[in-house]
Amino acid sequence: MRALCWNGVNDLQVETVPDPEIINPHDAILRVSMSTTCGSDLHFIDGYIPTMRKGDVIGHEFMGEVVEIGHEVKKVKKGDRVVVPSFIVCGACWYCQHGLYSLCDNTNPNAELQEPVLGYPTAGIYGYTHAFGGYAGAHAQYIRVPYADNDCFRVPEGLRDEQVIFLSDAVPTGFMGADFCNIQPGDTIAVWGCGGVGLMAIQSAYLLGAERVIGIDRFPERLQMAKEKAGAETINYTEVDSVLEALKEMTGGRGPDGCIDAVGMEAHGTGIDYIYDRAKQALRFHTDRGESLRQAIMACRKGGTLSILGVYGLMDKFPIGVIMNKGLTVRSAQQHGQKYVPRLLDYVQKGQLDPSYLATHHFPLEEAPVGYAIFKHKEDGCVRAVFKP
Repeated sequence: MRALCWNGVNDLQVETVPDPEIINPHDAILRVSMSTTCGSDLHFIDGYIPTMRKGDVIGHEFMGEVVEIGHEVKKVKKGDRVVVPSFIVCGACWYCQHGLYSLCDNTNPNAELQEPVLGYPTAGIYGYTHAFGGYAGAHAQYIRVPYADNDCFRVPEGLRDEQVIFLSDAVPTGFMGADFCNIQPGDTIAVWGCGGVGLMAIQSAYLLGAERVIGIDRFPERLQMAKEKAGAETINYTEVDSVLEALKEMTGGRGPDGCIDAVGMEAHGTGIDYIYDRAKQALRFHTDRGESLRQAIMACRKGGTLSILGVYGLMDKFPIGVIMNKGLTVRSAQQHGQKYVPRLLDYVQKGQLDPSYLATHHFPLEEAPVGYAIFKHKEDGCVRAVFKP
């Protein structure tokens, strides 16, 4: 089959690789109908997350048709059209039983690569380094889905692929970020980053009862999308002297009740901290440009909630004293998709949520390297590039 492979830093190529096979009786094989880029992919493409190997098939956000199942698969069948969360879960361990699916104890066969850094391993994820299991990714014609009964969610009739594809990752990640904020009637939420996850966090905050949501970015087309599609007020951080002061002014001096970081380790900025971060990241003295996260910590009201969705590694100048002295609640995780997908499918089916506008650019799989380049550099107003094998 054809698949998009990582062959080194900023080196992606579509190649012929072996077709996936049933390995475990709980497996299913999907014919991929659509997959999409994700900002977290850029971190290993750019070389900031280790344990990639030449020839790895990448991609973790996808949907498709079931074409083969193992003999223990009971809930899905051949011909089912399904969307699959990006983390692979067993459904039986303590973490799965408590809804903490991305922390599953049983789906990462390379635990020894994570334990020295994290203390305990997380769940496996498709196409996202060997530290996260070394599973083949979704930018391919076919993919193996372990634990298919836990991880495949049937798509209701009448929904287009573009309405559903982002329920694999961007939508549940954004929704989880808003859910972490414990939103109360009248709350104001600020979201750093108006890419796919940030836009979904904005819409999710409204679905969960926020009165106001403020989106922060620097790209006019994304800020316009945040206004028109997601209903946010916006701040272009390149046009204000201080995001902190702008948010104080917009909230009567109190600050947002919840702040969501949907940017991560390759944040952009304008101040001396950003210059410091870029220099140390370029020299590989640390992995993270933490401009957005620091702003969110400073801006959040006293006693508020900081929700971290961006992917991070090692950061200097982390203001833990601000968190402690202001009494902030900090919540973070990789997305617990299996917890949220049924609810999100219901929102989409009822017309309360339509993420299809995120798919700004369409490519055949053979042009996936071009799609990633446009996505990475945010050219032509690209929010997400989607691929059809």
